[in-house]
Amino acid sequence: MKKVVSIMIVLLALGWLVADARGGSSPTLYTCGMHPAVIQDHPGNCPICGMKLTLIRNGGAGADTNTASSSAIAVDAATQQNMNLRTAEVRRGPLRKTIRTVGTIDYNETALADVTTRFKGWVEKVHVDATGRLVHRGDPLFEVFSPELYDVQTEFLRTVTNAFRKFGNVIAQRNTAIRNLKALEFQDAQIAEIENTRKVLRTLPVVAPISGFVIEKNIVPGQLVDAGIRLYRIADLGIVWVLAQVYEQDLSFVQLGQEVVVKVASLPDREFRGRVTFIYPTVDEKTRTAKVRLEFENPGYFLKPGMFVSAQLHAELEDSAVLVPDSAVLRSGAKNTVFVALDGGKFEAREVALGLESENSLIQVTSGLSAGERVVTSGQFLLDSESQLREAIEKMRGSTAAVKPETKGLANGVTPPPAKLETAASYYVCPMPEHVSILYDHAGKCPICAMTLVSVTRSGLQKIQPGGKVLYYTCPMPEHASVHEDKPGKCPLCAMTLIPIMTRPGAVKADLPPLYTCPMAVDADVVSDQPGKCPKCEMPLVPTSTVKHGKLAEENWLKRQPQAASPYTCPMHPEITSDKPGKCPKCEMDLVPVKTK
Repeated sequence: MKKVVSIMIVLLALGWLVADARGGSSPTLYTCGMHPAVIQDHPGNCPICGMKLTLIRNGGAGADTNTASSSAIAVDAATQQNMNLRTAEVRRGPLRKTIRTVGTIDYNETALADVTTRFKGWVEKVHVDATGRLVHRGDPLFEVFSPELYDVQTEFLRTVTNAFRKFGNVIAQRNTAIRNLKALEFQDAQIAEIENTRKVLRTLPVVAPISGFVIEKNIVPGQLVDAGIRLYRIADLGIVWVLAQVYEQDLSFVQLGQEVVVKVASLPDREFRGRVTFIYPTVDEKTRTAKVRLEFENPGYFLKPGMFVSAQLHAELEDSAVLVPDSAVLRSGAKNTVFVALDGGKFEAREVALGLESENSLIQVTSGLSAGERVVTSGQFLLDSESQLREAIEKMRGSTAAVKPETKGLANGVTPPPAKLETAASYYVCPMPEHVSILYDHAGKCPICAMTLVSVTRSGLQKIQPGGKVLYYTCPMPEHASVHEDKPGKCPLCAMTLIPIMTRPGAVKADLPPLYTCPMAVDADVVSDQPGKCPKCEMPLVPTSTVKHGKLAEENWLKRQPQAASPYTCPMHPEITSDKPGKCPKCEMDLVPVKTK
């Protein structure tokens, strides 16, 4: 029955259109907001849903022909509510691309060490007897007996005796004997012990070359070992690698140093932030993916080699682009259309050209829209049906032009609230700089150092590590957080690999005065707030904005500016200073007076 009614309605509409196209009288037409195919020449209710019909065109003598031929669709406030029309503002913002992939945690290849011997012998005692044990550099692993060791020690004692008796060229002989001992991995302390006691060591203790975890053990007491055979493998897990697979079409969005976030199934309440450190030069022929190496600091050793991770790489492609919600675009294959909200409750169909997809379900529009306009994000399919029907009416009436209103926005204030383009997701991080690479989705205590987690938004994460300039290097062990070194290396307390503590670039303020520097990059330390000549090369100074090393010159200028007295500082972040009491902006701890001598 419904099909019969629909067919009759369509036939009636076509009859009116044909009559109108032949120059007959133009009747007043009414339609249903929910069923645009329903058209009749008198008011009433929709035969399908029972809604009150609304006026769509008045072709009487008093009608404005320009208005009648307009492509804009007028919808009253009540019908907008019934159609569930929602709009969002077209905005300008950064175009960000999020690449989602998977990977596997692996060992840091630069922090692996094998333990072997340079001689043949028998294992008499094993000190580290199981894999997984944490050892520190210099800890004894096992003791070995070898006739080769006895011979070189005897030769060394002979040179010591000759030196005591002043026989021959004793200095050269002693140095040669010491080199022979070190060639067989004798340590300085062991050589000194032999010289002081004048006794040969029966067994040689073999010590750990680095600090880390034992991941391989191939030794038992009484075993005969040969030179060069791997007996232990030790891995420093202060920094781990993640080997991720990135599809070929996404490789252009991956850059060295780019920030990446990973999650592991065993810790669903937190995220780990790291950086892209290497893009492998080959692509797998079967999967069409390239391997990308990611590097993560590993405080607390939560990231364990062998774990699977899901990774997100965030790339900022443009600083400013026209963005609309993806739900606003109607894709027909041949073209992409959006409905723009105009004044007076009218809507206009407009063809747009799309660019790249952005995060938060946004998409770039390269032409057809301007920032500040409003587009329909919900209910536009009903508008599309009405637009197509209106187009058919105009074609059958022989319309040659359509007047498009140029105004923007919606009138009468009846449009529902605009959809948000971005969501400010909150995370929680530990205020300790050594632990901010881990993001939590809940408040509480840091499981590493028990400090209270603080809230931070996604945009706020850009202001803290990872990425940017290295402040200092510290130990990944919480009990050694007081270690602050200027260069990478090993912890002086436990010999673990130091991890970088970094901050986002931002030292150069936006309100700097016009600055001038030498056009030669080697003279970036020459910077002035007045034009002039370089005192080194006599070349005219140029604005810092015109040369590549301008930012470095601006930073050099800031360093030379006098700093205000700052008698208060944060006990956890000494770089935070203030001239009055208050809270630390990083960890919200109370600022304390700076101790003076």
